[in-house]
Amino acid sequence: MSSEQSNPTAGERTDTETRETAEEAGFTLPSLSVNRRGFMKAGAAAGALGSLAGCTSMLSSDGNGDDGTVEAAGADHTIPPRELDEYYGFLSGGHSGNIRVYGIPSMREIMQIPVFNRESARGYGFDDETREMLEDAGGYTWGDTHHPRLSQTDNDYDGRFAYVNDKANGRMARINLKYFETDAIVDIPNQQGTHGACARLPDTDLIFGVGEFRVPVPNDGRDLEDPDAYGSVIAAINPESMNVEWEVLVDGNMDNGDGGKEGRWFFATGYNSEGATNEEGMTRDDRDMVKAFDLPAIEEAVEAGEYEMINDVPVVDGRKDSPLNEGDDPIVYYIPTPKSPHGVSVTPDNKYAIASGKLDPTASVIEIDMIDEVDDPADAIVGRPQLGLGPLHTAYDGRGHAYTTLFIDSQVVKWDIEAAVEAEPGSESPVIEKIDVHYNPGHLIAAESYTADPAGDWLISLNKLSKDRFLPVGPMHPENDQLIYIGDDEEGMQLMKDSPAYAEPHDASICHRSKIEPASTYDPEDLELEPTAKGDESIERDGDRVTVEMYSERNQFGFEEIIVNEGDTVEMKVTNIETTSDILHSVAIPEYDINVKVAPQETRKVTFEADKPGVYWFYCGFFCSALHLEMRSRLIVRAAE
Repeated sequence: MSSEQSNPTAGERTDTETRETAEEAGFTLPSLSVNRRGFMKAGAAAGALGSLAGCTSMLSSDGNGDDGTVEAAGADHTIPPRELDEYYGFLSGGHSGNIRVYGIPSMREIMQIPVFNRESARGYGFDDETREMLEDAGGYTWGDTHHPRLSQTDNDYDGRFAYVNDKANGRMARINLKYFETDAIVDIPNQQGTHGACARLPDTDLIFGVGEFRVPVPNDGRDLEDPDAYGSVIAAINPESMNVEWEVLVDGNMDNGDGGKEGRWFFATGYNSEGATNEEGMTRDDRDMVKAFDLPAIEEAVEAGEYEMINDVPVVDGRKDSPLNEGDDPIVYYIPTPKSPHGVSVTPDNKYAIASGKLDPTASVIEIDMIDEVDDPADAIVGRPQLGLGPLHTAYDGRGHAYTTLFIDSQVVKWDIEAAVEAEPGSESPVIEKIDVHYNPGHLIAAESYTADPAGDWLISLNKLSKDRFLPVGPMHPENDQLIYIGDDEEGMQLMKDSPAYAEPHDASICHRSKIEPASTYDPEDLELEPTAKGDESIERDGDRVTVEMYSERNQFGFEEIIVNEGDTVEMKVTNIETTSDILHSVAIPEYDINVKVAPQETRKVTFEADKPGVYWFYCGFFCSALHLEMRSRLIVRAAE
């Protein structure tokens, strides 16, 4: 696809053409009736009409600069030297198992936070503490980060923690934003393929892991050939202890999720309502479901003992035929949507949950307060605007607009939420404008979109393909995170910058820098290990166990040599006694696969078996002074007699 081959504008592509194009590609686009509300406040109506009178054209995707960027009116993504970005962007790292930290709007990568994979620069997975954390969380050698979400207090980011799921291995991790380090991981029982990662708001008192794959529960060898007995679960995780508090078993596979902003509801999209095990079976019917979990009702069921204890976790039956779903107050509402909805997100005002169609060109606008009031859950769907081909994920600007990625059209579409509620089902009239992105966008995120008060200025489209946008690097191409300015409704969306990404990123969160206060050095009170001060270094032997406590500072370690015997267990604890920020040291012993980073005032410990006699230099792996190369000591391992 070249930049000249742009997609038609919203005004050029008709409803019929959209449907015909999709059907040629093998997609079916069913229509569902929508219960339209009988009234709307006059102010909201005026706002919707005003927004529709604005820009409805699609801007050029090429920009006006040699590097494919543009200068938007009133906006500039360039950050001069010595100046700081306005926002932190926390972007998933996909198969790298990490989180990428960007400055926004510069799109400069500031840091990588290892989460599920070992990483040598930070010594993650090499010292005793992080190695044990990874082993206790399943001992997997890799992970796949998808959906980073930040902790909130009163529906605003509080700068304490970030949480992210491991789609591959069914885990959830917590990142301490004081130190930008992973400090806890839980291997979620009864769940395979943890896809969504979301918080219960307003105060992040639960973290939800959305299980995608249907398996027998418990998966202990029973019901192997009986897919009807399979199920998927959401897991409610205590954000402080990182223990799984309870789970809910549901019909079908689940996909993405998002929580309401007042603590009652959690939403998850679902597919494979057929309960099949192959593509043909999973796509047989023309309907799937958004699942709306009534959290207080679920917690009441847990409190009343209405659950089965499976792998030490209370599992509540939320399937359609469960006794807990009988009557007028079910614990899980199954809201029918077109086939295989994908992303779901709650609007900043907590009024709607919007689910994207993926295989249908529409989005389903669910009015949250109607869910438990209507006789038929389908009647809670109050809008279904036609957006384009392959709608996947939606973000918000706080001005009543939604932004949805169109995977097949390779576009981001901006549309008016209240106009969608007032329009006829399948209408394109709520669409304000579209912009080409390069190419096939999956997730997108607007600044502080997950809070109750989005910033409304910057948006990132995380595109799956880049093709001709960067220098060629062989058959495996980078992906493309594109920065779009959305702060001027009259000028419209403006593409600002391309930024290559290593495979395969998914979601992101953007937080204003004023809400995060990272430490420049470690506070010893926050660490489990007692620091070793200069003058307190020691080497002690207890049988065949040798305990070393030492410090490191510029140019030297606490000992010039450490002598042990072949077969000894060596426990080495080291404290970086520097008080100046940015002066890192490490203890690297390559022959023993050791590389432990210690930042200023940090203490780390590594334990290993001295099973190879010889002389092994250990050295500092960070260039810390003019005498950096001289900062080394000997590990002498005497051969056993």
